[in-house]
Amino acid sequence: MTELEAIQVRHSVRQYLNKPLKPDELARLRAEVDACNRESGLHIQLVANEPKAFEGSMARYGKFSNVTNYFALVGKAGPDLQEKCGYWGERLVLRSQAMGLNTCWVALTFSKVKSAYTLDEGEKLAAVIAVGHGTTQGVPHKSKTMEEVSKVDGPMPDWFKAGMEAVLLAPTAVNQQKFLFTLEKDSRVSAQPGHAFYVKMDLGIAKYHFELGAGTENFQWK
Repeated sequence: MTELEAIQVRHSVRQYLNKPLKPDELARLRAEVDACNRESGLHIQLVANEPKAFEGSMARYGKFSNVTNYFALVGKAGPDLQEKCGYWGERLVLRSQAMGLNTCWVALTFSKVKSAYTLDEGEKLAAVIAVGHGTTQGVPHKSKTMEEVSKVDGPMPDWFKAGMEAVLLAPTAVNQQKFLFTLEKDSRVSAQPGHAFYVKMDLGIAKYHFELGAGTENFQWK
C-alpha cells in the first residue's frame, strides 16, 4: 500500500485488540521513527507495551481501550514544534497504515508516563499517536468542501486539486479543518492555520497530505 492509498483508507481508531505488536512490526516502526528523526531533528520515540498512558479517566473519556503502543512526539520547544510534529507524525501514521496497523492522534486524552520516554534538555512532548491492531478500521468523518479550505484565482490546476483532495482527508483536532491553502503566482502555495487549539499541528498534518497529493515536483511552499 502506498501512502496515497493509505490516505484513502486510514481513519482514527480508539479501540484495539489485546494483541501485542510482532517483533518485525516493532522493528519496522522503529526504523521509520529513526528515519523521521534523522530528517527532521525531532526526538520521536516509539513506546511499546506501556498501558498506563491510556488507563486513566481522560482515556476513558476519549473512549480508548487496549492502547499499549504509541509514538511520543518529542522535540525542542519552539514556535515550529507543533507543525513539525504534525508533519512527521502523519508520515508515521500513513506508513503504519500501509503496514496494516491502525492509529489515532491524541493530544489531551492520555496520561503522561514520564518514565516511558526521554526528554532531553529543552525538549517537550507535543502529543502522542496510538498505534496497534484496531478492532475495526474506523469510519470516515464529515469534511469541509474544497472551497472552504482553499483559494485559487482562476482555473484550479489538476495538481492543486489533487493536493486539496488529500488535505480534506487529513485528520485534525475535533475534525476542525481550520486552515487555508492558497495558490500564489509561479506555482507557489501558502498554507495558513486558523484560530483554535492545535491548529499548527493540524497544519503540519495537512501539508504532508498536500505534498503527497500534489506532488512536490509541481509546486514550492511560500
